[in-house]
Amino acid sequence: MAMLPSNRGRGRRQPMAEINVTPLVDVMLVLLIIFMVTAPLLTAGVPVTLPESRAKALDQELKPVQISIDDKGQIFLDNDQVADDALPARLVSIAAKLGPDGKPAAVYLRGDKSLTYGRVMGVLGELNRAGLNRVSLLTDPGSNP
Repeated sequence: MAMLPSNRGRGRRQPMAEINVTPLVDVMLVLLIIFMVTAPLLTAGVPVTLPESRAKALDQELKPVQISIDDKGQIFLDNDQVADDALPARLVSIAAKLGPDGKPAAVYLRGDKSLTYGRVMGVLGELNRAGLNRVSLLTDPGSNP
């Protein structure tokens, strides 16, 4: 028979003076795993330190003009088809409408990838001749190899 220490003379139990660190270690390991998984997701793209500026956001009251060239070479201004000989006159009328900043509206040019280089450059030349120099060439971000 084993002899157990007797608490008869004391009357009170002594407080436990040790800390159970097992739950603390479990929580810390879970947090470590969460940070290890999410840290690579936080750095997307090229890390760039942008300069600070007190400039306000650009006000763009004029809706950008969308010019599309389909795979057959037909030109569309917004959703209206335009003949090749009528394009310069339409572009001049668009360039005549100035925004509050004194500049014409921006132009978004969308061309089918099967078009020849000359066809797209012809439209860009007409845009330049009309005075529409704020041209953005649109691409599909999902189709990059």
